[in-house]
Amino acid sequence: MYFTRSEKRFILPFVAFLLLAALFVFLYPIYWFLTISLKTQVEAFRTPPAWIFLPTFNHYVRLFAQADFLRYFTNSTVVSVGATVLALFLGVPASYALSRGQFRGKNNVLFAILASQMTPPILFLIPYFTVYVKLQLIDTRIGLIIINLSFTLAMVTWSMRAFFDDIPIELEEAAKIDGASDLQIFIKIVLPLVSNGAVATGIIAMVLCWNQFLFPLVLTRHKAVTATVALMTFMGEDAEDWGLMASGSIMLTLPVLVFSMLIRKYLARGLVSGAIKG
Repeated sequence: MYFTRSEKRFILPFVAFLLLAALFVFLYPIYWFLTISLKTQVEAFRTPPAWIFLPTFNHYVRLFAQADFLRYFTNSTVVSVGATVLALFLGVPASYALSRGQFRGKNNVLFAILASQMTPPILFLIPYFTVYVKLQLIDTRIGLIIINLSFTLAMVTWSMRAFFDDIPIELEEAAKIDGASDLQIFIKIVLPLVSNGAVATGIIAMVLCWNQFLFPLVLTRHKAVTATVALMTFMGEDAEDWGLMASGSIMLTLPVLVFSMLIRKYLARGLVSGAIKG
């Protein structure tokens, strides 16, 4: 759509105002938690609020020294990375098969994958708990990796299929004429072309695993408790330790934020390439 110069003078400031308002809505909760994590308990809820204060790192020291947060953080890292790597390892070949393969029941498989993403996870809670008790997977990292894999695998398979659909089939046909096998075509030709999409999908899968709360809450006791569940322990019966909760929330947000910033170039390319047909 074309706008005249006079219309742009009105529209551009309005769009800029909307973007700044949206940025404020998204960043203010993070700013609020960050300031609480750096304030004393008295300063955190002082009225009017203290905009200028002397920061303290006492909450972060207590978080790792007293609350044993490092163990919970390690559990979250192992479970998230393990489930994401397995989901990519299994989901990428599966999505390629669904993109290029022609077999009976293909549409049913695609519908089942999509339906699994629309089903509320809480419906699977009791069946998983019953099976995990019998298999002695309660309070284990392996058990959490498996249950995260069961949800992220469908997402990875469905998302990566769009990236494979964007690749012209003529590239693979030309490679077959030159004598390349199906495995060589997949590894040397197809995978490099969808690497950006795989990175973007992997980030989304890892964030989903990292933020998982319901299943770790029910399926863990002591050894495999994740950081998201550990934050709930800072809520007492009479009072909440907001300093620990705020510092723990910042520590949970920081790794994903830093990781996304480091590979934002590949994330942006992957998301854009999946939305444009080749």
